[in-house]
Amino acid sequence: MIEFKNFTKIYNGEKRAVDNISFTVNSGEIFAFIGHNGAGKTTTLKCLSGIIDFEEGDILIDGVSIKDNPVNCKMKISYVPDTPSLYENMKAIDFINFICDMYNTDLNTRYENIEKYSKIFGLEDNLNDIISSFSHGMKQKVALIAAFSHNPDVLIMDEPFVGLDPKAIFDIKEIMKEMLKCGKTIFFSTHILEVAEKLCTKVAIIQNGKIVKIGSMKEIKGDNSLEKVFLGLESEDEKV
Repeated sequence: MIEFKNFTKIYNGEKRAVDNISFTVNSGEIFAFIGHNGAGKTTTLKCLSGIIDFEEGDILIDGVSIKDNPVNCKMKISYVPDTPSLYENMKAIDFINFICDMYNTDLNTRYENIEKYSKIFGLEDNLNDIISSFSHGMKQKVALIAAFSHNPDVLIMDEPFVGLDPKAIFDIKEIMKEMLKCGKTIFFSTHILEVAEKLCTKVAIIQNGKIVKIGSMKEIKGDNSLEKVFLGLESEDEKV
């Protein structure tokens, strides 16, 4: 479970990138976080992951504060950024094992998962290749394999479908559904609203650092598409 409690992130002492937001992402939910560029999505995800600090409020993972006990919280999560951040001089298998080592993943679990996910993403024959030789899409797949292989309780992803081919996008969606059945918590941002609409149980829409709509997918979109709801909010915001 993820809990945001009056969470606020301020840059340069004055700009409120995220302004006093509060909501909960329960275990067993796939939660979409959507908004225009600069709305505060990536900032929120980075604060949730403990990458950057924040000024006000708190973020709890399974009841533990990311501020007060960041290591405990980080051991429960996987964070996949919108742009892969990898050690490119390493072999793919060495990088994945390095991530598993950081999470103290037992050998049986890691070997089983590395084999499983590398086959799903079609990288089983490339694991001994140097990451710098990979395309952007292949690097993204390595980041995903590393994120999935240590079996996290909470999966956080920032635009996970960017740069991936249609099969890989399908594979991620199937993996997310599988994790959902195991009671995992999945929180991700995306601009692909059609995917969010079909996949997610809940959604929050953020504009200018504030949550403007939140609820179950059915509650938010009603008889419309999520795209129409989102674009309608954007049009209203432009008029203000």
